[in-house]
Amino acid sequence: MSEYARKIKTGKRSNNLYDPKSKLPFKLSRTRLEDFINCPRCFYLDRRLGIEEPSGPQFNLNIAVDALMKKEFDVYRAKREPHPIMKRYRVDAIPLSHPDLDTWRNPFKGIQFLHPQTNFLVFGGVDDVWQRPEGELVIVDYKATSKDGEVTLDDEWKDAYKRQMEIYQWLFRRNNFKVSNTGYFVYCNGLKSEEGFYDQLKFKTVILPYAGNDAWIEPALMGAYECLRSDNLPVSSSKCDLCLYRKVAGEAESSRTSS
Repeated sequence: MSEYARKIKTGKRSNNLYDPKSKLPFKLSRTRLEDFINCPRCFYLDRRLGIEEPSGPQFNLNIAVDALMKKEFDVYRAKREPHPIMKRYRVDAIPLSHPDLDTWRNPFKGIQFLHPQTNFLVFGGVDDVWQRPEGELVIVDYKATSKDGEVTLDDEWKDAYKRQMEIYQWLFRRNNFKVSNTGYFVYCNGLKSEEGFYDQLKFKTVILPYAGNDAWIEPALMGAYECLRSDNLPVSSSKCDLCLYRKVAGEAESSRTSS
């Protein structure tokens, strides 16, 4: 039996549930805010009622690339020099040295801000931060994939990546840092054109600039706040595959039962 099935069977629910009567700050990760944007109903079931979505497998190769990229950039952070790829793409910055960097990178702590209008403790774990000569910070996110052709940010599903970047920019600004509107995705593309594997996967790494706009975050936080405070289930998103599955499956089961 899977861990998820065991939790459902035993009636165990998420620990971090929203209580409208509580005066304590409610921890809201940037991932959970993204859940609200994708489907308010699933977000409510999770954070208010404690019914989590089934979790999929971790992308361990992506996690490995992320960890190795951090180690690689940390070498140049210690030297206070730009990484060679930063020079290649003419990014006038160096990896930031800061005593809180390890905390900012921690996915369970991250950089935090207590949003006064909602009492949400909003947080997110950033991959990297660079610094321009005048002191302005640049938010950086590592990504890994394996696809033919050029890697871009044009795919619709990558809008979530862009919002991720914008949340980090917003969080750093709320912590009184001067942050550039332009962030960078360091994108590693696994090459399938090699003659064989031979215990080695080669990548082509590019830097993709992105001009962020965090204007959507305040309305989204207020929307999530109103959603969690309601005693009624919100409507499903028309694009939510899980809600559509539950609806179709329920109708099919109901028709079989009634017949």
